[in-house]
Amino acid sequence: MTYGTGSAVKAYQSAGAHGRVAEADPHRLVQLLLEGALDRLAIARGHLQAGRIPQKGETLSRAIAIVDSLNAHLDLERGGEIAANLRGLYDYATRRLLEANLRNDAQAIDEVAGLLREVKAGWDAIGAAARTPQ
Repeated sequence: MTYGTGSAVKAYQSAGAHGRVAEADPHRLVQLLLEGALDRLAIARGHLQAGRIPQKGETLSRAIAIVDSLNAHLDLERGGEIAANLRGLYDYATRRLLEANLRNDAQAIDEVAGLLREVKAGWDAIGAAARTPQ
């Protein structure tokens, strides 16, 4: 028996992702969303380089949906200036990804990936402090 990118492997991967989400606290959920967006950007870039334009578009759409979800769940009241800054960054990232999709612009994908990596690094640095109930 061989393993590849067949439906069984995809089902297993999906189940693993759902399990991680079901067990995650809010801090970990944001980490998972950022990881998912970064994964999709890398995949989209690969599709673009290989000339698989429809797949690139589908994968960028998924990345945009994740960024939109992160944006929609910001708590501007409690998050203050940081949340407002993230709102602006997520809006910008969405616009750049839409442009990247329209123009097949690998540099725009890379730019957004860099921004999201910075956000993720900051979020990862918060660490256990964010998991401790107040």
